[in-house]
Amino acid sequence: MQADQLARGTAYNGQIRVYAAVSTALVQELQRRHQLWPVATAALGRTVTVTAMMGLMQDEGKVKVQIKGDGALGYIVADADAAGHARGYVHQPHVDRPLNEQGKLDVAGAIGSGFLYVFKDFGAGEPYRSSVPLVSGEIGEDFTYYFTVSEQTPSAVGVGVLVNPDLSVQASGGWIVQRMPGADEEVITQVIERVSRLPAVSSMVAEGLSAEQLLAQVVGPEGQVRVHQVVPLSFACSCSRERVENMLRGLGRDELQTILREQGSAEVTCQFCNERYVFERGEIERLLEDLNRP
Repeated sequence: MQADQLARGTAYNGQIRVYAAVSTALVQELQRRHQLWPVATAALGRTVTVTAMMGLMQDEGKVKVQIKGDGALGYIVADADAAGHARGYVHQPHVDRPLNEQGKLDVAGAIGSGFLYVFKDFGAGEPYRSSVPLVSGEIGEDFTYYFTVSEQTPSAVGVGVLVNPDLSVQASGGWIVQRMPGADEEVITQVIERVSRLPAVSSMVAEGLSAEQLLAQVVGPEGQVRVHQVVPLSFACSCSRERVENMLRGLGRDELQTILREQGSAEVTCQFCNERYVFERGEIERLLEDLNRP
């Protein structure tokens, strides 16, 4: 199995910008941590794969994506940074639906109608926020619409997750192609024709293509892709026991005393990684003592 990677490059003498991701192990880790059923695995896997490529688009900070639909999955959340760290979760991980008309997992039906929200934190100043309505719920088409309308960058997005009958992830990956300002119309036509004939990205990943090879496959030999960066892609969560302790301390004395009186201990589970943090009575009492000190 190919190692998870992100890659970015240019083609057609800089007229086209292209990104690619192999995210099989990342999506498998999300499936394991959240015990996702197939349609939730596909929906979250597609979302976090595109989010990871968006993280590579910026030099620093984080990208956070929320997809909120009126379907059974509820909402999907993913975030990623420029170093290839990504994570995510889905509100309802145990959703089952019949296959769609193409015989594939019905991600669109499970998401329903709603909105795609993007938050970009560059590490300084106010974060960038934008939203667009979902055009299909298939994720790839929704991000294509987002880039073209919200960021005013004509783009095409392909993303896919192949889930095995035993719920494991066989392959996951994606690509993004974007038009640079001043690109020739003839080049754009070539690229559109090329991506329209591409096989499913999950099948290319299943065949063993790396992120770099996906770049070349997306633009074709005539594009003469130039690879600018390749980074490992991996699951990473920023939660920690120390952070949870600081959160509990921030609740204040009254709330901590109520927890002691009614529950005797505190248990916090991270939504992103499903890690469980338990603080026993003695630890809560210690936090109270810290708060009572002048």
